[in-house]
Amino acid sequence: MTPYFVTSGVISNPNINPKKKELKMKQMMTVKMVRVFLTACLLIAATSFSVYAAEWKYAMGEGVNDPQGIYATAFKNFIEENSRHTIEIYPVGSLGEEADMLEQTKAGILQFLGQSTGYMGGTIPEMDLFTLPYVMPTDTKQLDYFFKNSKVINELLPPIFNQHGLELLSIFPEGEMAVTTFEPFHSPEDLQGKKMRVMPGSPILVETYKAFGASPVPMTWGDLIGALKTNMVDGQENPTVWIEAYDLDNLTNVLTYTGHGHFNASASANKAFFDGLSDRDQKLVRAAADHAHKIILSEAEKLDAYGIGRIVRTNPDYQIVTLTQEERVPFKEAAKAVQASFASKSASNKKLLDQMMADLQKAEEKAE
Repeated sequence: MTPYFVTSGVISNPNINPKKKELKMKQMMTVKMVRVFLTACLLIAATSFSVYAAEWKYAMGEGVNDPQGIYATAFKNFIEENSRHTIEIYPVGSLGEEADMLEQTKAGILQFLGQSTGYMGGTIPEMDLFTLPYVMPTDTKQLDYFFKNSKVINELLPPIFNQHGLELLSIFPEGEMAVTTFEPFHSPEDLQGKKMRVMPGSPILVETYKAFGASPVPMTWGDLIGALKTNMVDGQENPTVWIEAYDLDNLTNVLTYTGHGHFNASASANKAFFDGLSDRDQKLVRAAADHAHKIILSEAEKLDAYGIGRIVRTNPDYQIVTLTQEERVPFKEAAKAVQASFASKSASNKKLLDQMMADLQKAEEKAE
């Protein structure tokens, strides 16, 4: 019977050739190393997958078929077609009000945010720049040039967004503002005592409608429909795409184009999230934003036209008024006080407004 000895928990046979024993040990070590290597590879692969196949959250203040939704969908599609990342879109109302979504993005709960510039004015005062009356042109070619080439958007605003924990990706127009009311108006005197709903969070909107002679009432979008039905307010402003889509024309009697401004929106990312991305993914996000920006610039103009076209077809008795240049004069005069008020609030505001006027002048020259 061959004797066996136990050494350090390993059964050994003294009759085995030492060379064979050494070879066997090397084979065992090789197998062990291979296993360790394969395990490491699996761990690296799993880690890489989590880094390069992340799921990101994008919330916005509109529905999927609205301008912000069109932008978000184009952004999502570009990301998913050019990477392993996926994006979940959360439309208006799914994660609370506009202020809730902004705070969730700043806190890093959401990676991306689509929001109107009017709502952002309460948190980032400089964003009221885009709400100032009779500053933005109504000519779509000038708008397109401005939003693509503006120094305000491309150079001055990004560091301001950074101070608020955000990375600015885009600012884009959604359509010319129209005012819907129960009665027609042609002058600031006609608006005296009229309660006009304005977006909450923007002091400039309140100042604007006070200057226009009305009594502004800050109110969330969710409360607007009920307020119009119960005559709690006498009117409101929005682009025609929103007015038609949410039947605001059936809740009022007159739509008036005053030429005082455009409805604009922004797209931004949580700054800590963006800064933590690889160079490749940062470039991917920027490219997706550029792609979505081009899509929305062409689509927004169509949506504006479709909105007013559908109102004319489906609600033929609805009054549509465009103020004449002469009728706009007193509104423009009143708007100067609002513009001056914005500029006086801070050196940053004044610098932004001065640069915007220069940007718009260039846009007017280039768009001819």
